[in-house]
Amino acid sequence: MYNFYILETISKFPELSQKGIAEKCNISAGKVNYTINHLLERGLLEVIKSGRKFQYLLTDSGKEYLKNQLGNLQANKVSIHNIKHKEVKNAVILAAGSKSDFNVPACLVPVSEITLLERTVNILFKNGIEKIVIVTGYKSSEFEGQPFITSNPNIHLIHNPEYLWTGSMSSLAMASELVDDDFLLFEDDILIEENAIVQLMDHHERDCILVTKESGSGDEGYIEIKNGYLYKISKDIHQLNRIDGEMIGVTKLSHEVYKEMLKDFQDNKNPYVNYEYLLLDVSRKINIGYLKISDLIWAEIDNNIQLKTVVDKTYPMLVRKEELFQELELRQSIADALNIDVTTITEVKPFGGMTNKNYKAAIAGEEYVVRVSGVGTDKMINRIEEKMNAEQASKLGINPEQLYFNEKTGLKIVRFIENAETLNPKTAKRVDNIHSVVKILQQLHQSDIEMMNEFDTFQKLSHYELLAIEAGADFFEDYETVRNDVFRLKRFYDQLNVEMTPCHNDTVPENFVKSSEEKLYLIDWEYAGKNDPLWDLAAFSLECGFSEAEEELLLNKYRNGQETIEDRQRILIAKIYQDFLWSVWTVLKEACGDDFGPYGLNRYNRAKENINKFDALFTEVEAVES
Repeated sequence: MYNFYILETISKFPELSQKGIAEKCNISAGKVNYTINHLLERGLLEVIKSGRKFQYLLTDSGKEYLKNQLGNLQANKVSIHNIKHKEVKNAVILAAGSKSDFNVPACLVPVSEITLLERTVNILFKNGIEKIVIVTGYKSSEFEGQPFITSNPNIHLIHNPEYLWTGSMSSLAMASELVDDDFLLFEDDILIEENAIVQLMDHHERDCILVTKESGSGDEGYIEIKNGYLYKISKDIHQLNRIDGEMIGVTKLSHEVYKEMLKDFQDNKNPYVNYEYLLLDVSRKINIGYLKISDLIWAEIDNNIQLKTVVDKTYPMLVRKEELFQELELRQSIADALNIDVTTITEVKPFGGMTNKNYKAAIAGEEYVVRVSGVGTDKMINRIEEKMNAEQASKLGINPEQLYFNEKTGLKIVRFIENAETLNPKTAKRVDNIHSVVKILQQLHQSDIEMMNEFDTFQKLSHYELLAIEAGADFFEDYETVRNDVFRLKRFYDQLNVEMTPCHNDTVPENFVKSSEEKLYLIDWEYAGKNDPLWDLAAFSLECGFSEAEEELLLNKYRNGQETIEDRQRILIAKIYQDFLWSVWTVLKEACGDDFGPYGLNRYNRAKENINKFDALFTEVEAVES
């Protein structure tokens, strides 16, 4: 410890006596004398005598020792994180700048069928980001006109009115009022693979820049790494001793490092400074990690030439890579779930699905159906209840054998029904198929299987409404009026005291699958639970587009010719409930990024038509007290 301080003092003040050295170093004269003798013995110091005076000088070895120790001290950084890894829930996108080739912000220029900004936002929300702050400048009103922004309360816009005269650090500083935790930082004109963002979020360093190999774009921000951490950043290749990669414009920052950057920025005299140079300044005190992905597909769009390259080449290449990655990831998930070698999976291909994504997988000569949960379904569906109900249905013999079900991720694997025929709205109207559907529903409804949950239409409605509001969804124009009518019918229905039985609750024709042996199965038990058994008949009638005569046949077969007026009331009310509930479901799903076209609106309008029909047929409902 004293070696360094004494050598440093002697190098600066060679004329000092031991007493003077002691005073400069604030240590005792005895310790100075002992240390100097030790340094003389090691050949780090030499002494020149002139009469009664002594002068100490550093030898070449002493100078080298001092330089090494100084370098070691400079390499020491402050450790500021008590928590070494933290889940990132926030993101900041810097979108204030303008590009001369575009009359809108670069991130709002369409690339294929989507803008860079919307793609980035979708990826962030998909992977767990809960709040996004976008700092705007050039044509900020363009952002306010984007439905994916204005409909989402978790996206916040901040305008930088001085964007023409300031650098990116000024924009980043403006986000401070909304940033109170670790965050991902994006430059808005970047196209990048989703997997790179996921890797950065999962990286063990809380402060980490994303880098790749040099692109040759002409606007590279080169970096130099030392001892595993950021050492230098420069756009001038001549300033770096070695080139370890190129910054992309995507960084993970802890809130602590962000505050250090803001503190340094308080003394700023150059408004054009960019955030990466403030980050470099902070890196002299605090370690800033890096994640290098050499084979990364990415691009920035600053002009029309780059845009054309992205549209014609980079984006299609990126999409193909992401699709391949998703397939490889799915293959590995299947292999892990079934505890098999991934090489035995010879084919995986899409297999339909509305709420979820379904795939057909060929494994060692046999075929399976793999269900991957859709976006946002973890909040909408209780997977524990689904798993229990599906297992009960399998024991009953009406659901195919279930090989694997992960209630946390929603991944499900069932054996594929060979040479199966899935019913559709046309084939479902055949009398033989109506008879088969009735039989399987009677078997379910009259069974003694235990379903622990109840399908409560209005509990689900309230849940979907709350989630839709949280997602910033826009409801239908006359929603409150129609909602009041639905609740009026509920008061009538509640007086009927209907007995609840085990139900499927999602009896679309595609969920009925007939094997080559003519055995009918009922699949996809996500919404199963105790309910009015006539709900399942109503859903089947609705989804198949049954005429009144076809619906009458369905009810007649189910009731063995003993149907009642109350049965018809319950079916019509169930149809209204379903159309209203699933229209709200589509409002929620579309707020989460899905697109169902006119599906939700059509169901909503049909609910209104059936409310009028019910009122015309059963006038006694009007007498029910509000």
